[in-house]
Amino acid sequence: MYITTALLRRASSSSSNTSTTGKRLLSSLSKKPVSNSASSAISSNFNQTHQRSLSFYSALRSVQRWSHGVDWNSPASLVAQIRIASSTASLFQRNIATMASENAFKRILTSLPKPSGGEFGKFYSLPALNDPRIDKLPYSIRILLESAIRNCDGFQVTKEDVEKIIDWETSSPKQVEIPFKPARVLLQDFTGVPAVVDLACMRDAMNKLGSDSNKINPLVPVDLVIDHSVQVDVARSENAVQANMELEFQRNKERFAFLKWGSNAFHNMLVVPPGSGIVHQVNLEYLGRVVFNTDGMLYPDSVVGTDSHTTMIDGLGVAGWGVGGIEAEAAMLGQPMSMVLPGVVGFKLSGKLKNGVTATDLVLTVTQMLRKHGVVGKFVEFYGDGVGEISLADRATIANMSPEYGATMGFFPVDHVTLQYLKLTGRSDETVEMIEAYLRANKMFVDYREPQQERVYSSYLNINLADVEPCVSGPKRPHDRVTLKDMKADWHSCLDNKVGFKGFAVPKETQEKVAKFSFHGQPAELKHGSVVIAAITSCTNTSNPSVMLGAGLVAKKACELGLQVKPWIKTSLAPGSGVVTKYLLKSGLQKYLNEQGFHIVGYGCTTCIGNSGDLDESVAAAISENDIVAAAVLSGNRNFEGRVHPLTRANYLASPPLVVAYALAGTVDIDFNKEPIGVGKDGKDVYFKDLWPSTNEIAEVVQSSVLPDMFKSTYEAITMGNATWNQLSVPAAKLYSWDPNSTYIHEPPYFKNMTMDPPGPHGVKDAYCLLNFGDSITTDHISPAGSIHKDSPAAKFLVEHGVDRKDFNSYGSRRGNDEIMARGTFANIRIVNKLLNGEVGPKTLHIPTGEKLSVFDAAMRYKSAGVDTVVLAGAEYGSGSSRDWAAKGPMLLGVKAVIAKSFERIHRSNLVGMGIVPLCFKPGEDADTLGLTGHERYTIDLPSNINEISPGQDVNVHTDDGKSFTCTARFDTEVELAYFNHGGILPYVIRQLTKQ
Repeated sequence: MYITTALLRRASSSSSNTSTTGKRLLSSLSKKPVSNSASSAISSNFNQTHQRSLSFYSALRSVQRWSHGVDWNSPASLVAQIRIASSTASLFQRNIATMASENAFKRILTSLPKPSGGEFGKFYSLPALNDPRIDKLPYSIRILLESAIRNCDGFQVTKEDVEKIIDWETSSPKQVEIPFKPARVLLQDFTGVPAVVDLACMRDAMNKLGSDSNKINPLVPVDLVIDHSVQVDVARSENAVQANMELEFQRNKERFAFLKWGSNAFHNMLVVPPGSGIVHQVNLEYLGRVVFNTDGMLYPDSVVGTDSHTTMIDGLGVAGWGVGGIEAEAAMLGQPMSMVLPGVVGFKLSGKLKNGVTATDLVLTVTQMLRKHGVVGKFVEFYGDGVGEISLADRATIANMSPEYGATMGFFPVDHVTLQYLKLTGRSDETVEMIEAYLRANKMFVDYREPQQERVYSSYLNINLADVEPCVSGPKRPHDRVTLKDMKADWHSCLDNKVGFKGFAVPKETQEKVAKFSFHGQPAELKHGSVVIAAITSCTNTSNPSVMLGAGLVAKKACELGLQVKPWIKTSLAPGSGVVTKYLLKSGLQKYLNEQGFHIVGYGCTTCIGNSGDLDESVAAAISENDIVAAAVLSGNRNFEGRVHPLTRANYLASPPLVVAYALAGTVDIDFNKEPIGVGKDGKDVYFKDLWPSTNEIAEVVQSSVLPDMFKSTYEAITMGNATWNQLSVPAAKLYSWDPNSTYIHEPPYFKNMTMDPPGPHGVKDAYCLLNFGDSITTDHISPAGSIHKDSPAAKFLVEHGVDRKDFNSYGSRRGNDEIMARGTFANIRIVNKLLNGEVGPKTLHIPTGEKLSVFDAAMRYKSAGVDTVVLAGAEYGSGSSRDWAAKGPMLLGVKAVIAKSFERIHRSNLVGMGIVPLCFKPGEDADTLGLTGHERYTIDLPSNINEISPGQDVNVHTDDGKSFTCTARFDTEVELAYFNHGGILPYVIRQLTKQ
């Protein structure tokens, strides 16, 4: 998979003077045209580079770069699907400039010797700079520094950029811009399908503009793991995995064939087929390199992914974070990532977790602390002796939750625990030896057995692990932590409180309501708080043997005592990889999980993404007809409203053992410290303490059951694919043949009528307010991933196109069709729009007529009248998943600007990437304080000349009823201004490639 990395690294990291980043983008903006002499020099330099690279490429083909012992030339290997260009020239049609030998820092290129003689390779040595400031840098910033030094070509990355990073302590508070080049890109299929759709559409656009469509190719390795399509249609069955996979292929055959076409049509794209595991766990256990050794060049692994939980890899000491799909596509195509040099929060861990406290308890506590501290746009770096006391899987659990606490990364530098994990997961001894030697030599390794060099952080937090208590989070947000001992009282306050993040406003007189019904001939009942979904799901916890085996021990103790989960509770277990199944079977605990209904349902992201499947009709009817506030308990990381299942209004995040415990209790309305969970076979009450395993019990099972051979055999099998996937037949054409009748894959309209001339920036004149929101509107609210409601515009569209309701599938699975996704924009059934005075649901007010319409219908009416729209919002607009459709959808609806109190990092950049203006109210102001109702018409005074706009400048906004206020334009970098000038990232890339 990585055989071309060195070649491609040079292609993307040393791109020519016609590529642009930051202020160096200005030539492409027609601010500073490139001179003829400069163009000649570029052309000459390109020709020389190309000739040198031909021989380099030939030599490179003979080198195996798959780090886990798989022969990439083998036809049985998935790696063979990576398409290497038949003509090397196609890899160099991006005007490559200088090779690595011309790097401004070549003087610090240093050999790394092997203890046995010879060398591992060469590397850019940070110690060789002899700069004392480097010793104080956080480890996460050192990775950015190494990348800048290695890629320093004097144009895309300059010595000034390097100096900014070295001087991080002074420069980071100034919000300076730096370029960053990740080593690779990671996709999952929900976000990967629209990315491949966009690439295919860009090829068509290039063709129409008279340019070479083959220029549209990833320049860095791209791994796409199909893991978000499986749904829990079948549960509580030994046959669940096979049955769910068959349904997955039936529903998604068209999508899967499209992805397989992409893996053949585009160079450097590896697609891992469904049934292999969750993308982040596959990344952690297998794809993560920690250190690259490419053609003798050593450098740290780094990755950006289109899933916000890409951060899970930070637990392995690999710098990785989520970006929008639009941003990732640009990175694939060789565009440098522009980022604001982040502040770093130092989070010190000390002490040791108490007996019975899990990693999930720790991460929910950390999430709450960091959310309160405020870490949006920052790195969090964990340090202190306590870090050495937690396992790699525990670190990955904490790192995975970075989006929930708002940070770009939650980083754990590499130490001895990391090295042990690499060996456990099947990395060779020689590879681990090389990783340790490189990181030590380049001051990127932490050895807790040695005195620690004091590092400087932007701010500091600390926690004594001994203070962490068992807890859950909910009922509607991951950072609303509740300790287990307070759960019952908190639940009753939620019933009482007005509707909100911690309230359901259930009248006192109906809080004890009992809904009796018949479940398959058995008497059954539900109350407020009854658990109807109990799911061990999501990469957050299914990467972690201690909590997975802990869940098995709870199930075992329950079976032995005679407790049984009620049959109407939908229970499921979706492991992150086949390794989990192997160690659950080895330990003998899977049979007890099966007895409690936690059969394995598939290998992928299920309940946490909204793929929980239908509830039994009798259960659904009991909830709906009696207005029951039913509960889901899941070991995931997302519990936003409407996400898990439309009928579970209360959703709690909990560790896998707690998921089993709550399933046994059958309700969240319980005090585990005082009330029994049930009655055992001996007639005695069974309490929580009777079921809960000790830390030592879990450790013993982990030690005896989790073995290196399990990882090796699992990932050898992954590279073989599966029979259904291998049988998919796809065309060999480089241009995709769009089927106008397809309801899964549709040619988007982004590039219709596109010309070579940038449209330039646009203001907004007399726009109506499409929606008026409060705080914490998530990307799930904006673009839901779960089920398609039967009365929605998307459902109407599908029915009109002959799709039966049973085949609707989910919004997430249909992200390759813009017609459906535009209709699904703002379609979350729990959305609250102030224009409707607090009414819950995906509707809005059409201001000119006063009619209440679906958001899509209202937007289309505005568009047909030639009128722009804006969205008003509160704080944390766009929090949650890094969902590109949360920006694409509003653009297709005609939204020209979003005015909010604050934005989530990725979503704000996605808005810019689709040409939507993100504006922030001034501190202390919002729509309410300014007296804005949303019934006004809005004019935004944005200059029409890009030269007159600068990052973060003030912009005046006027309304037709005489109000006027000032906002901050959240174009945070010169790069974003360049994209905005071109109408978005993708049109910008097309124009640059067409010019070349």
